[in-house]
Amino acid sequence: MVEEEDLKQWRDAGHVARRSLEGIKDEIVAGKAWIDVIESAERFIKRHGGQAGFPVTISVNDMAAHYTTNTELTPPEGVEGEMIFENGDLVKLDIGVHIKGALADNALTVEVGSGSLHSDQIKAAEEARDAAIEKMHPGTPWHEIGAAAQQVASDAGFEPIRNLCGHRMERWNLHTGLSVPMYACGPNNPSYKGGAELGSIYAIEPFNTTGKTGMIENVPPQGSSNILRVTGNVKIRKALKKKKLKPLGATMARYIEERYHTLPFAERWAYPLLAKPFPDEDEASLRRKWRVLVNKLTSIRFLEEYEALRDVDGGMVGQFEHTVYVAEGGPEILTVV
Repeated sequence: MVEEEDLKQWRDAGHVARRSLEGIKDEIVAGKAWIDVIESAERFIKRHGGQAGFPVTISVNDMAAHYTTNTELTPPEGVEGEMIFENGDLVKLDIGVHIKGALADNALTVEVGSGSLHSDQIKAAEEARDAAIEKMHPGTPWHEIGAAAQQVASDAGFEPIRNLCGHRMERWNLHTGLSVPMYACGPNNPSYKGGAELGSIYAIEPFNTTGKTGMIENVPPQGSSNILRVTGNVKIRKALKKKKLKPLGATMARYIEERYHTLPFAERWAYPLLAKPFPDEDEASLRRKWRVLVNKLTSIRFLEEYEALRDVDGGMVGQFEHTVYVAEGGPEILTVV
């Protein structure tokens, strides 16, 4: 539960997140590289007084979430050629901000160009988000909130994605383990007991799709999102003492933990850290060392890797998202300008 006197940093993070989203969306134009928009957004966040709560993600067409570029600019499976926006692309831009661990998470969907191929889907995703937020009063059961989001999607002729949910947030914790359904899960679904809690903060993010099943899947291989996270479950000192880590591995783990805490971070942020202990290594050698390090830190569960997500049917995916505080009088949207 977030106390009223603690809300200022959450509101400030929300303002920066929203300004970043609105300030960057017009950069998504035909001919522009995904990495240019991502890096522009991350610079924007810092210029406006925030820190990235997670790597800025770009998800195009059937990609739903969790993709950011890596240092080698390797495209995700299924994307041919360079990662350049083309007219007609349906693009999800997801931006998170933190201020001393107080988080804000928001997203929108745009179509590249002026063809209006996806106007109905974009509108339905935004209205589903707003319908769910209207239900975010203390004690409202989760199934009612999910049903409100699904109603909008279904009425517009789209499927809600059922295995992507909203989530509760706490300081330094983007996903606390409590998920918010964005579909009509039913009142007896064991995965969604209870309802909106007074004083809690949630990311409300319905996804819709032109696919038939309303499900997403991981994009291979492991780690395809280029996003990682310190789990917080492994102490570096203990791992070193038990010889699960060598001194250099422990040093690198400490570098990572000090910079990112337990928030998601990008491969392209952390990989350059290897240049410090290995200033004379060539690029191929550094790449091998990075992969060995990640494999080791994931094997002992110090790190976890994320996969990019896509629609199982190849359907086009839309998404909108706000961060919401549940107050006594109802929902307060924190991701506002």
